[in-house]
Amino acid sequence: MVDDTLAQRHVLVVDDDPRLRRLLQRYLADHGYHVSVAAGADEAKSALRNFEIDLMILDVMMPGQDGVSLTRELRADADLPILLLTARGEAEDRVRGLTAGADDYLVKPFDPRELLLRVATILRRLQPPAPGAVRFGPFTYDPVRHELKRGAELVHLTDAEISLLGILAARAGRPVSREELVAESRISGTDRAIDTQVARLRRKLEDDPRQPRWLLTRRGEGYVLRSGA
Repeated sequence: MVDDTLAQRHVLVVDDDPRLRRLLQRYLADHGYHVSVAAGADEAKSALRNFEIDLMILDVMMPGQDGVSLTRELRADADLPILLLTARGEAEDRVRGLTAGADDYLVKPFDPRELLLRVATILRRLQPPAPGAVRFGPFTYDPVRHELKRGAELVHLTDAEISLLGILAARAGRPVSREELVAESRISGTDRAIDTQVARLRRKLEDDPRQPRWLLTRRGEGYVLRSGA
């Protein structure tokens, strides 16, 4: 079954192949999604006017207006997540689709399980942050999911970095001493071990880790996460 946080999201499948439309509609519905279908761009636009759609699965090679053109048109007015499907896997075609504003790209034929994973990944990435999330610059840290995002992109963190960032985010704007970080984090060792993890975390947060904007050192006090824009 689909993640409960994604259940009953409304997915619109747009493809001129009726067999594939039925297959995807049944498969996504079996995994908890509400699914509508359209045979082309005009039907897709009608569905978008009449329903609240959370994500569109859109075939590139359709008669009439193609998927890349439709993506570009929709992107001019809305941030609807779009997963493109195509029988052509050349790099140039992928670049065209992503440049038009698609969130992801899947080449036919594909395993429906991969489609399901990509849909869930896109929707999860675009979920609003949970209450209590800490924002700093382009980043949002979600203390419930222990996730760090830069915009909509998930930033991979090690267990040690999650532990360190969680403590600093909970006290954003206030310095936390090395001794406190050793005592409260999952980082074993000495102050030097904390300094090493801070340096690694800075490489993921800062454009120039030598001149940090967000994870600062307060001489004699420890480290502080600077929240805000």
